Amino acid sequence: MAMVDVTVRGAGIFGLSVAWACVLRGASVRVVDPAGPAAGASGGIVGALAPHVPENWNAKKAFQLGSLLSAEAFWAEVEAEGGRAPGYIRSGRLQPVADDAALALARQRQDTAAELWQGRARWELIRAEDRDWAPHSPTGWLIHDTLSALVHPRQACAALVAALAVRGVEIVAEAPEAGQTLWATGVAGLETLNAGHPRLVGAGIKGQAALLQLDQGGAAQLFADGVHVIPHLDGTVAVGGTTEREYDTPNSTDAQLDAVIAKARAAVPALRDAPV
Repeated sequence: MAMVDVTVRGAGIFGLSVAWACVLRGASVRVVDPAGPAAGASGGIVGALAPHVPENWNAKKAFQLGSLLSAEAFWAEVEAEGGRAPGYIRSGRLQPVADDAALALARQRQDTAAELWQGRARWELIRAEDRDWAPHSPTGWLIHDTLSALVHPRQACAALVAALAVRGVEIVAEAPEAGQTLWATGVAGLETLNAGHPRLVGAGIKGQAALLQLDQGGAAQLFADGVHVIPHLDGTVAVGGTTEREYDTPNSTDAQLDAVIAKARAAVPALRDAPV
């Protein structure tokens, strides 16, 4: 058996991405997940990659900026290696402006974004008229940022699996410890940590989402009334989602998702007749 420098436990988007980064640095890697790739939240459908608002700058926001700016090259390399598309595109985002106060705040952020985003992306106000793909905006204005991107989570995981396979990386259900171990085991990992600590370390949050059949591939993602509207490159539009800290089953849907779909249709006229 070949020597393993790094064992990654968990084949979700984080574990697979770390495995890929290690491979690029010359490490021998094995990925271990009893449920297989993208079995948890990483098998979802929304995939919004959107920035914090450009104000009150801190290390976290600076790190996120760097991550968003580097994502295009990252996913291009993954696709080139494995031959599978991750569904990534940096196509920006549109948000409605609710009232005059929100309009004034958006104008301030337009200026701070120019400085904080170093001229590499824009946060700007544009008129909403005559746009087929946009949320309804009470003021007639939209916030348009060019930093936001989207990715199809399931497709992205499949693209990473393909790229890793080209480099000889195994993804197995079970394996002994070998080399350095990185744990990226999602909700199950949090539950294990919680069991060994007197205080809550973390907990899973369930999010329900739906796919609508409407081809807006290449268009900007929308965010309105708390709902993400993600036009994937495969001719579907994902809408989501719920935020459930308490739930009985992690992979079921219920009336809460119906409410999300209704909010999305109300906020975005183009979705009103799109089938689920």
